[in-house]
Amino acid sequence: MKQILVLLCFPLFSLAQAPKAVGPVPNATQLAWHEKEFYLFMHFGPNTFTGKEWGEGKENPDEFNPSNLDCKQWARIAKQAGAKGIIITAKHHDGFCLWPSKYSKHTVRESKWKNGKGDVLRELADACKAVGIEMGVYISPWDRNHPSYGTPTYNDVFINMMKELFQNYGPFFELWWDGANGEGPNGKKQVYDFNRFEKVAFQLQPNLIIFSDIGPSIRWCGNENGIIGNTNWNLLDTAGFKRGEGAPSTDTLNSGNRNGQHWMPAEADVSIRPGWFYRPEEDSKVKTAPQLFDLYTKSVGNGGNLLLNVPPDRNGLIHPIDSAALMQFKLMRDKAFANNLLSKASIKDHLNKPVMSLLDGNTQTYWTGNGKNPALLIQFAETTDLNCLVLEEFLNFGQRIGGFVVENWNGKHYETLATATTMGRKKILRFPLTEAKQIRIRFTDLKATPLVRSISGYRVPF
Repeated sequence: MKQILVLLCFPLFSLAQAPKAVGPVPNATQLAWHEKEFYLFMHFGPNTFTGKEWGEGKENPDEFNPSNLDCKQWARIAKQAGAKGIIITAKHHDGFCLWPSKYSKHTVRESKWKNGKGDVLRELADACKAVGIEMGVYISPWDRNHPSYGTPTYNDVFINMMKELFQNYGPFFELWWDGANGEGPNGKKQVYDFNRFEKVAFQLQPNLIIFSDIGPSIRWCGNENGIIGNTNWNLLDTAGFKRGEGAPSTDTLNSGNRNGQHWMPAEADVSIRPGWFYRPEEDSKVKTAPQLFDLYTKSVGNGGNLLLNVPPDRNGLIHPIDSAALMQFKLMRDKAFANNLLSKASIKDHLNKPVMSLLDGNTQTYWTGNGKNPALLIQFAETTDLNCLVLEEFLNFGQRIGGFVVENWNGKHYETLATATTMGRKKILRFPLTEAKQIRIRFTDLKATPLVRSISGYRVPF
């Protein structure tokens, strides 16, 4: 009898041949990235003290002088907010390095902060490790200070800086590049050797995620509003495109390419404040928890990840207003998704077969919608009020679902509750509060047999 029970506990797909992959598929590092969902960006440097968004590289290093830097506070708040990591602007366009780089004379070493003995990256790396979150770095190729910028020598400088970062402060969960390419102190622009940059970065850390307009690991979502569209393919064509001015259109970056040649999911970056660096005059303009929750549903809830910028203030601390918004945002997420109303429901597929894997909490089990017109039928034991469904596609074998409809049985016929295009890593569907006894999920656009790993339902109170 025990042997029979053991067999019944195995997911059905394990007894059959694995599905055939469709199109590009994510590697293990990308799959792990998909699960992170939410982490913090931290813009910090001379701009924090000058009030500028883009420094000119001519700033006196003494401008950088946080009075009470506490990276432990950053990491603790990030952890409490449910963020999985922190990406720090190790070097922004002004060229100022938050670590004492051997390859620049525009660093914390030249500042009066801690008498030139300070190292923000060291403190942050130690703080993240202590609380159990990950660390990433933004390092701008544009450098408005370095004398070799605009010459072939600068590419060597940039690579040496990357080596310092990875060898002294890594490993990192993400390396963040933007496409900014302006003039340096000599009036020249740099021809970036990104192919070489990528090669060295992956040599230093093979399991790295690299962000840019065209990856190679993940892509920009096409805006800085934190919003990914309802249609979000984790695929992108990059041939013929470049970072920055030569990037794909913002619409394409937002939606991806249905038949793109590379697995390249979208990351949505947005600041909790109007600007990216701290300014005291913006203390009254910090995004509220409801605004952050809305952004979460429109980024993570459309299959991407949310990178929320929370810039430290001139003391070197996350401001109390920002911290309060983050804590309230966490409480809203916890309250919204605390009670899965589907936990006691029964789910069957279009062949009238029970589907247990969608409710088992196991991210490695999934339902395979074989046959014509695949659908899922959710049956509640009693009438249940809900206004949100969260659906997750199993992505290991490619992204397959291009459209589906959620319908409620009103006793006579099905009424549409919500329609969606792609499902992806996570789709958060909101709709008016509905009395439901039976809900049907009908797939209307498929590249291949749908694979779904989880469905849950909620009555979100806001």
